[in-house]
Amino acid sequence: MTLVESFLEKLNKEYLALHKNYEELFWISYMGDHSVDKQKDQTLAKRDAFRSNEEYRQKLKTFLKTANTKNKKRLKIWLDFFESYQLPRKILELKNKIDNLESEILKRISTTKEGYIDPYSKKFIVCSSLKMRTMMVTSPDEKIRKACFEARESLAQGFIKEYIEMVSLRNEYARSLGYADFYDFKVQHEDGMTKKELFSLFENLYEKTKYAFSDIRKLEKNMPGLRKPWNFSYMMAGDFTLQEDPYFQFDQALLRWGQSFSALGIDYQKGTLTLDLLDRKGKWNNGFCHWPVLVHFDKGKRMAGSSNFTCNVVAGQAGSGVQGYVTLFHEGGHAAHLLVAEQKEVILNQEYFPMSTSWAETQSMFLDAMFSSIEWKTRYAKDDKGNSYPFELFERKVRKLHLLQPSRMNSIIFVSQFEKEMYESKNLTVAKVLAIAKKNYKKYFDMSLPSLSALNVPHIYSWESSGSYHNYGLAELALTQWREYFYKKYGYIIDNPQVGRHMAKVWKLGAAKNFKEFVVMATGKKLSSDTFLREVTLSVDQVLKRAKMRIKKLQSVKVYNKPVRLNAIIRMTDGKKEIANNKKSFEDMAENYKHWVLEQAKNM
Repeated sequence: MTLVESFLEKLNKEYLALHKNYEELFWISYMGDHSVDKQKDQTLAKRDAFRSNEEYRQKLKTFLKTANTKNKKRLKIWLDFFESYQLPRKILELKNKIDNLESEILKRISTTKEGYIDPYSKKFIVCSSLKMRTMMVTSPDEKIRKACFEARESLAQGFIKEYIEMVSLRNEYARSLGYADFYDFKVQHEDGMTKKELFSLFENLYEKTKYAFSDIRKLEKNMPGLRKPWNFSYMMAGDFTLQEDPYFQFDQALLRWGQSFSALGIDYQKGTLTLDLLDRKGKWNNGFCHWPVLVHFDKGKRMAGSSNFTCNVVAGQAGSGVQGYVTLFHEGGHAAHLLVAEQKEVILNQEYFPMSTSWAETQSMFLDAMFSSIEWKTRYAKDDKGNSYPFELFERKVRKLHLLQPSRMNSIIFVSQFEKEMYESKNLTVAKVLAIAKKNYKKYFDMSLPSLSALNVPHIYSWESSGSYHNYGLAELALTQWREYFYKKYGYIIDNPQVGRHMAKVWKLGAAKNFKEFVVMATGKKLSSDTFLREVTLSVDQVLKRAKMRIKKLQSVKVYNKPVRLNAIIRMTDGKKEIANNKKSFEDMAENYKHWVLEQAKNM
């Protein structure tokens, strides 16, 4: 082994260990045990110190001068990585201060007393924020829905002063590196775009789809109170949520997910998956997927990685089960993406830079879009009597809700625009934060009353996800383009192993390309909003006609009835307790987990 190769091996091993040490403590903390927070922040500081190691950067530059072509490519990958994280000691200390503040906010969020004031008894009802959000969609009692809305509005104001401090510190960090503000840093650093380029794209989408607001206002004439924030989701979709619930019971989710991914040919390459899916006090209130052990190489042999993912299903609550399905497909897609990666440098097999968040989200959102398709529902979603999801229900839903389709991107643009204004504002005050939150809610949702819902979005409080919500929007454009590519090429996506093979081909590359390059590689076209705009502006008749064609096409595809084979070690957990595993078989694990979920539902 040459000196260059020995140094590259050292970098890979060192980063692998630092990453693992931090991610294992991150998972424990976010699952509700904050006794590890101090240690977590210390391991994060060590990882950040590695990223900004000036000595390593200089060594790489020296080795580059005489390295052969093969090693030059590897050295350049690491040099780009280190140069993107170069921080003077003073700035590194600032980053540590930000991390400590973030941990404190997380701890306070997870220990805050959540619930609403019962409008009848006037008593405080303990209830999680996520459960209240679902109740606003499903409760037939407007007074209860309004009480949940008001409680969430109150929760949104709980950490504004700390958030203002965090915005200030993050801006100080970004400006010290030469960026206009933290959002400017994030969008340039992660996406290679300017704020102007990104928000011009978003504003164009908004302008071309905002006509939908007038359709909703017309509808309100026959549905008084429709545009009140606590009424809108219930009056538009509450009935459908309840009617669909029997087809999406969470106790069946694990098996259906396994069958769907197996039929698609998804292979986790002997990776280890740990899933924690039920809501509980103290747990982080948003789904995510992280990888404690990155795919790496040891003496030339590929070593499997591990992945943890989570969400907050309220067992037995009508409408909550769907969240579990979405998580299994979305976060399970994230997990597959990087557990299939096979790049020699571990930094190309991780979720952080140089990985494009937009590209990572394209994978997960593509797979949860597959779950939400009418083809998947008619094949996999069944009630407890074995009846398949009825097309008649789908048609009624389309006819009522299709007018919302043009506004589909607004919730993403809303959060992005709110954060952009936060980081651009001078001399932030509590009053200014509230005003900006309400202004953007009014613009992007057109409700009759303002809301502070932007402050309830968990992403804005986390370094990794703050200033990055726009990635969901870019991913939405890319996945729509990719779905169109597959439908034109094969005619179907569900249970199509060709689709799985195509995705695995790009997954193997990890972060070896940037977002725009990956989009061209996957779809044969440059990223564009054209496909998305065509999709959301289809007529009702066009949507129904296309749905029937896709269902008919899938009828010619054999139903997957083999044992689930994901080539993974899987553990179903609830905090530190293991509920089930797939040592015997996936089906055995799914059955054991099913019975446990049903028991939890009884105690809801």
